[in-house]
Formats: sequence, structure tokens, C-alpha cells
Amino acid sequence: MGTNRLSNNKLWRASYLISLILILLLGCTANKPYHVLYDSCNTATPLVECKTHSIVEIKNPDDLDENYSLGFIEFDDQGQLHDRKQLEFLIDDLYSKAAKDNLLIVVFVHGWQHNAQHDDSYLTNFHKTLGKLSKLESQSARADKRPKRQISGVYLGWRGRSLDIPYINTSTFWERKNTAHTVGHGGVAEVFSRLEELRNVKISIDEAVPINKTRLVIIGHSFGGAVVYTALSQIFMDRFVQTKGPIGISSDVRGFGDLVVLINPAFEATRFLNLSLMANERGHYFATQLPVLAVMTSESDWATKYAFWAGRSVSTIFDTYKGISYINKAAGIKTTVSEKEANRTAIGHFKPIKTHFLEYKPIQKEENDMIAYQRVKAGWDNDAPDTSIEFSGSILHHKHNSISHNPYLIIKVDERIIPNHSDIFNDAVEDFIRNFILLSVQDS
Repeated sequence: MGTNRLSNNKLWRASYLISLILILLLGCTANKPYHVLYDSCNTATPLVECKTHSIVEIKNPDDLDENYSLGFIEFDDQGQLHDRKQLEFLIDDLYSKAAKDNLLIVVFVHGWQHNAQHDDSYLTNFHKTLGKLSKLESQSARADKRPKRQISGVYLGWRGRSLDIPYINTSTFWERKNTAHTVGHGGVAEVFSRLEELRNVKISIDEAVPINKTRLVIIGHSFGGAVVYTALSQIFMDRFVQTKGPIGISSDVRGFGDLVVLINPAFEATRFLNLSLMANERGHYFATQLPVLAVMTSESDWATKYAFWAGRSVSTIFDTYKGISYINKAAGIKTTVSEKEANRTAIGHFKPIKTHFLEYKPIQKEENDMIAYQRVKAGWDNDAPDTSIEFSGSILHHKHNSISHNPYLIIKVDERIIPNHSDIFNDAVEDFIRNFILLSVQDS
């Protein structure tokens, strides 16, 4: 009897384990592209009519200022393009558009628990953001008496959601973090480079008319921020060093494209620390210096503040560390940062490198977008430690430990603006990012 009971227990445990494995396998999301029709879909309702097209053209018949395009590039778990036809079709389309108009190319890389399905919440919100940006660009062009830049969105999709099983899918946090860095080391860098080459070619052709310039902005959220920074970190450092002059301080610092924005990025501060130290060491930037990197992290983002720290504390337990001492050029004091804490803490929560705080400001009344933008531009022109720039729904405070016109902004965000890890498309966030984009793509 005892032997039979033991055999039954082993059989039950084996059956349970097999069932669990089958459930997890069946719950895995497909590693496939979603946008496989390689022709443009012209519509006012893209989420209904253009679910699998790789390029959609949106024109709002009720508002002629709201028109934009959106193209898709998708990657597998190894960071390879799912289908190079997607990239070729998109680049050909953008070159065709650039032959007739100047472009404002806005790239979005989603994060954990998302993908490129037509009804993904981040994709639907990105559509709304592009529409609002198109309207603001139209107003800006009329105010500057220049042709409008055509808004061209690019959505980079990867398998940020690998399990469709509720609650259990939260266990994929660290596995998807590793995948994000793999994707960043893969074909993403090629896509970014081809988009920047298009921008540079267009600018060189239009050199005689400097106010008409094609621009490139890249936005990454959560692990999408890790994808973006992994692809671009070495480029950022190379271009910082390549500034003109005997000691590299007689020209503005170049970033990648015109602006990179990372929202609640989920990667450790050590990946940025060297660039932060380089930026501080320079000690002086010109008034013409525009932002090249903005990292925005909510003060109440539990995923990057607590879960990230806990996981990194375990995975780095055998690493060795030291303190790094330097003179903070803005505060004029000697500062020491802990490598250990930098390696365990997400970039946006590591206090020694924080440069700004974005405070919530209640909107008292509707304000003309161009009035708000002109105020933001004037605020950046006068940027200095302990100054502030007022946006429509927020105030950007420059901390005393960062020098004037530092092109790398590490911004802690009021929880009333970004209440958690994922709520990044509310009005206050969109207002800040739209105006920040226009500030960074202005013609200096």
C-alpha cells in the first residue's frame, strides 16, 4: 500500500508539472510580425481599416491640421528584423515623402507587456500623440512662416508581452529585461542609423534653406527605454567626445537624431553613469545647446523603484564595487557615488545623477499651444541651476547639482503627472513631451 501511495504521489506531481508546462507554453504569445501587408493604407480610422498594414496614412477630414503617417518595424527575441521587407518599404516610403516635404520623424519603442498588435493600448495612444503633434507643428509652422514638417511616426515592435496568462505574466519581468538588451544590440541600431542617415541627407540637400529641416526624435518606454539606450549608448559617448575644439568645449554636443526621450526606463544607472560624469566634467555649455536626451521617471513607479532594485540586488550579489569621487561643477563640491547602488538602482531613481524635477501644475484655463511653446523656449534659453520652465500642465525645476544647458536631463516626475509605470499618455505628459520635442528640433 505504501509503495502504491508513493507511486501515485510521484505520478500526480509529474502530471501537475507537465500540466503547468503545457499551460505556460500555450500561454506564450506568438513570436511573429503583425504588420505584413506592404502597401500604404489611407484612412481616417486606422484601428479599423489598417490592422495589418505596415504603413498607414491618416487624414482627419474634420481637421486639416491633423494628418500624419505611421510605419511599423518588428523584431524577434534575438533582435533580428522579422522581415527586412518592412524596413525596406518604410525607408523607401520616408525617402519618397522627404523628396517633397520636410519631415518630423517620431519613433516609439514600447516596453514590457506590449507589442505591435493593432489594438495594443500603447499603439492606439501613439496614434493620438501623433495627431496632436501634427496640429502643434501646423501652428508652429504658421507662426514661423515656414512649410509644415510632415509628421511621420515609426512604431518599433518586439515581444514585450511573452505570456498572455493574467498575474503569471508578471513573472516575465527579468526575462524580458534580458530580451530588451538583446533586441537593442540587434537590428534596432541599424533601423536608427538608417533613419538618421535619411535625416542627414535631407538636411544636406536643404542646406541653402536652413529653416526647412527634417528632424528625428526617438521615444522609449520601460524596457523599450532599455532597447533604445542599449542601441545608442556608445554613440552618445562617441559624439560627446567628438565635439570641436582642443578640449572639446567649443561646440554644442551632438546626440542621436535630434532628441531621445526615455520614460520610466528599466535599466541600471551604471549604464549611464560614465556619460553623466563626462557631462559634468565639461563644466560649460553654450546657450545654443539643445537637449539631446531626456530621461523621465515617475516618483511612484514601483516596477523600476522597488522590483528592479530587489532583482538587481540578487543578480549582482557577487559583483565587486568601489566609490567614484569627482567635483560637481554646478555645486562646486566633491561628491562620491556608489557603484554598488548605481548597479542596483534604475537610472531614474539614482539620486546623484538626477538633474530636474517635473512638478504638476493644475491647468487653470485653456492655453494656446504656441503661447505655451514660446514660454518653454524662452525658459530653456535662460536655463541655469535653480531655475524653472513652465509648461501648460507642469513646471520643470532645474536642480542645483547640474550645470546650465546640460544636454542630458534626468528628470524625476511628480506622481500626479505619471502616477505609475504605465500611465504615460495623459494630457500633462503629452503636453510636456510635445513641447520638449518642438524645443529640441528648433533651428538654432
